[in-house]
Amino acid sequence: MIQRLKIFYNEKVIPVLIEKMAYSNCHQIPKIEKIHINRSLGLAAQNNNILKKTIEEFTVITGQKPLVTKSKKAIAGFKIREDMDLGVTVTLRDEKMYAFLDKLINVTLPQIRDFRGISSNKFDKHGNFNLGLTEQLIFPEIDYEDVDQTRGFDINIITTAKTKLEGKALLEAFNFPFND
Repeated sequence: MIQRLKIFYNEKVIPVLIEKMAYSNCHQIPKIEKIHINRSLGLAAQNNNILKKTIEEFTVITGQKPLVTKSKKAIAGFKIREDMDLGVTVTLRDEKMYAFLDKLINVTLPQIRDFRGISSNKFDKHGNFNLGLTEQLIFPEIDYEDVDQTRGFDINIITTAKTKLEGKALLEAFNFPFND
């Protein structure tokens, strides 16, 4: 099934970007490559119940089972041993990426209390957007009774844009709720 946002990109976003940025070649038009979602648990990942709960939450939110990240080397000052579980990560591409982005823009972000938009100064110099959420309860799939502790996570939207301006124009064309 082709996602609604992918059709929207092909029919609406591309003409807007061509007009706004004056691209001469269709391959210059920026697009979203992938969405990377990450949660670091630190030493709490040693508790199997917390790790299993986090994996279940990520699976329900993204529709894809996350990868458990492990430490590469031992750091005694932080009580970390080699190959110790530290967090979870998911990389979404294609249909799941567009489904997640559609849900994020149209359902999840408007559910944040006193939501006034997202600051647009969270772009890196290559046009990628980084967003941090403080709790998982804003997603409609998460049941309030099942959450023992609120934990935040990071969402990275990786684009093919070359500059901050191109990346912002791309996400604005997707109706991303910026506050400026």
